[in-house]
This record gives sequence, C-alpha cells and structure tokens, in this order.
Amino acid sequence: MHSHALTSVFALTTLLRLSIAGYVLTDNYERDNFFDAFTPFTEPDPTAGFVQYVDYAAAMENKMIGAVGNYGNATYMGVDYNSTSDTGRQSVRITSKKAYNQGLFIADIAHMPGGICGVWPAFWLVGPNWPSMGEIDIIEGVNGATTNTMTLHTSAGCSIQTTGMSGLVNTTDCDTNAPSQPKNAGCAVLSNDTANFGAGFNALGGGVYATEWTAQAISIWFFPRASIPADIAANSPDTSKWGTPLANYAGGCNIAQHFQNMNLVFDTTFCGAWAGQVWTQGSCRDKAATCEAYVQENAGVFQDAYWLVNSVRVYQEGSGGSRRRGVRREVQG
Repeated sequence: MHSHALTSVFALTTLLRLSIAGYVLTDNYERDNFFDAFTPFTEPDPTAGFVQYVDYAAAMENKMIGAVGNYGNATYMGVDYNSTSDTGRQSVRITSKKAYNQGLFIADIAHMPGGICGVWPAFWLVGPNWPSMGEIDIIEGVNGATTNTMTLHTSAGCSIQTTGMSGLVNTTDCDTNAPSQPKNAGCAVLSNDTANFGAGFNALGGGVYATEWTAQAISIWFFPRASIPADIAANSPDTSKWGTPLANYAGGCNIAQHFQNMNLVFDTTFCGAWAGQVWTQGSCRDKAATCEAYVQENAGVFQDAYWLVNSVRVYQEGSGGSRRRGVRREVQG
C-alpha cells in the first residue's frame, strides 16, 4: 500500500481511538443509592462550628434527610430549623465510602444552603492525614455570601498560576501553613458570578459543578440549569468543549503527590473558624452580637439551609487512557 495511504489509515485509527476513549461513568450517586454510598460523620466539627453532626437515624427522625417535601428524585439534606440548643444546631455531614485518585466529578445540584447568616456549607474532596493528601473545595461560602469560593489546601510545596480561568485568584500558595498568607487560606479562587452560589443559584434551579482532577491540573466549571452542556446530559462529558474553567489549578504543584485517595464530602456547619470569625465584617453583625447567639436563637431562618442533589457522577478515563481534548474528526490526505 502507498506509504501516504498507510499514514492516513494510521491517523484515522488513532483519531478513532482517541475519540472513543474519553471518560467512562464509574459511579452514579442518586436518590435510590445516595445515603448507602456515604457515611455520616458524627464527631465534633474539626472547623470548630456551632453544630452537632448527627447519624442517619437522628437525621431521619428530625426530617433532615430523605423525602421531605415535593423534591422529586433529588436527595435532600437539611438542618434542624425547629429547636434551639446551647451546644450547636443539628446538621448532617456525609463522606463517600469510596475514595478516588483523579477523575471527573459532576455534581447536579438543585439547591444549596448558602447565603444565610451563620451558615457555612461546602461540597468538597479530602484525603487522609490532612493536609498531606490534599483538599479540594468545590463549593464553599459563609454567611451572606453571594458568590462561590474554590480552594485547594495542601502541605508545603504546592502553588498555582494566575491564568487560564475566569475566576479571580485570591491566594496562590496552597500550603495551609504558607508564611505569606493567613493560616489555612490555601490557594483560593473567587467567582464574581451570583448564579453559582446561594440565593442566585437557588433562584435558577441550581446547575452543575464539574471538577476535573488529572495529574496536570484541577479544573472547576459551573453551568447554570439552562446552560448544561448536552454532552453532560448524555453521560459523555467532553471537557474540551466547555470553555474556560471557573478555576484552573496548575503551575508549581505536583498534583499526583499532593492529592491522593480523596473522598467526597457534603456538609453544612455553622459559625466556626470561617463564618464565626468574619461575623463582624458584614451585615450579619447587625442581627446578633455573635454568630453562635444568632444560630441558637433563630431556628426558623435555617429552613432554607438545605442541599438538594439530583446526582453526583464520577467518570474515569476510558480504556484508551486518553481524555477527550479537542480530537480532530477529519483525516488529511
């Protein structure tokens, strides 16, 4: 066969292999299996929150998880909004039984607890022996925040560049003990889009947060409900088509070394090391002298402090080992 034809056939074969490798769905956490796949955390809050994390039995008894209201096929996780306690408000924190090493994590969320004074919600990934195996905060904010804060926390030796993303890089050293930053600041990227957190997010029916974790970078995208890519809906996600990510963590960091064996976590805490610490810096300070006093005395305001999760889907690289990255469909020659 003519060498040019051989080259064309080889190129076509290579392109086809790349185009079908992509990401393969490995785990699909939805309402029917959601709580079976996660373990409730019932220890004292490591972030010193004014909270009592309860087990599934107590959460169900107090109608804090499961089928509460007309939520269709989504998974509900709320807090106690009926009683008061001087030892903290009851809430739920859950950790996936399965741990991961890289992958694509797509969370379809219809409602989140953000934007309420005293509340500190988060959706994140965390490894053992914190912070040596890393933490990826995908959704996080406190009190009356209207936009999302995304952060990595690591041991020493991990920093990020400031380009390649639409969010604003606030800090660049991911080390929790970085000498030039406040303790535990990590490398934070701030969004200025009110559609991706709290009241703005909920008003639109939520949307999708997609987090791609590879050996080269950790990237986070947000898509509001009306703009979710068709490839996500079809369970064939193609990150090359999604445009500039909201956060793009790359640069001076060996990601494979700093991020390992990570579990998914959902939680809603109150006050503590962030929401409580900045209580006097915003409008929430006018509601009570302290964050703890407000959370204890105003149960009803936390009725809206709930997660409503349609699904969390985890994808791994296909058998070809190559991710979809703008594969060309045509063959020259």
